[in-house]
Amino acid sequence: MLNNQFISRLIMFAFLVLVGFAIAMGIYYGSFWGIFLALIALGAGIYFINLLAKAKREIMEAEVKESMETL
Repeated sequence: MLNNQFISRLIMFAFLVLVGFAIAMGIYYGSFWGIFLALIALGAGIYFINLLAKAKREIMEAEVKESMETL
């Protein structure tokens, strides 16, 4: 059975591959808007990954703080 972390990484990898393909096709066809929108999608994906990591870090810190208070 696949674990949750593997599935999340697989989805993020697939997203980045699709964005890379969109950038390549934008360059191939010389489409400014295609490249521009693909770069915006790439920035949004990186921002989402950053927010996800920050949320996980805050949850871990809250759990550590809570476990320290119970001791």
